[in-house]
Amino acid sequence: MTHDELQDLINPYVDRELDLVNTRKVEKHLGECQECRALETRVRTLSGALRQTAPAYRAPKRLRKNLRSALRREAKPQPTRFWIPLTVGACALLLLGIFLWQMPGAARDGLAEELVANHVRSLLAAHLVDVPSSDQHTVKPWFDGKVDFAPDVRDLAAEGFPLVGGRLDYVGNRTAVALVYDRHKHPINLFVFPAANDDSTAATTLKRRGFNLMHWSRGGLNYWAVSDLNAAELKDFAALFAR
Repeated sequence: MTHDELQDLINPYVDRELDLVNTRKVEKHLGECQECRALETRVRTLSGALRQTAPAYRAPKRLRKNLRSALRREAKPQPTRFWIPLTVGACALLLLGIFLWQMPGAARDGLAEELVANHVRSLLAAHLVDVPSSDQHTVKPWFDGKVDFAPDVRDLAAEGFPLVGGRLDYVGNRTAVALVYDRHKHPINLFVFPAANDDSTAATTLKRRGFNLMHWSRGGLNYWAVSDLNAAELKDFAALFAR
């Protein structure tokens, strides 16, 4: 295999998805290639961070009870089994109802979890910015041609939130902008990406896995600020940026 082909196998190698032959090839290559060993370390670090921040949902108590009852009935010998399709159909309808009822909140929660994971990854991978600059007139033009929207970049140094720079990120299966600010050595990732409509919404606060988030929308763009900064100061940042 070529060096590039072996690099492509590092992700499935870390996830233990390779067969024995390819596993041995990757292990032999890692023993000889410092670049690939560094890549393996980064992949393992990212994988661990994502596992720690991945969302988990517990089925409602009533659904768990109904499924256990159905399994117990299935385990018993029955002269006729005409009720099995009815049970399966009832469970499917129950699951569909739960999904439709929880869908808006679950979608927001899933996005919040993804943004927290992106925030953690930017800190662990030492890839906080692609364009390091405190000058908004340097950071904003850097995104020209890289995204199909124009992010608003503010200089908030006078208010105590200096601009550190910006980078490209990936949110909800599309390219997003990440603007990085600082508050007393607490990095703030401000993710910017297109909204579904042009409606403006007031800032709302969330907390996920020890991180605070502020979300608002304006001018057809979504804004999500993520940081381990306390909620009050992050709220101040959002108010300053959105004014």
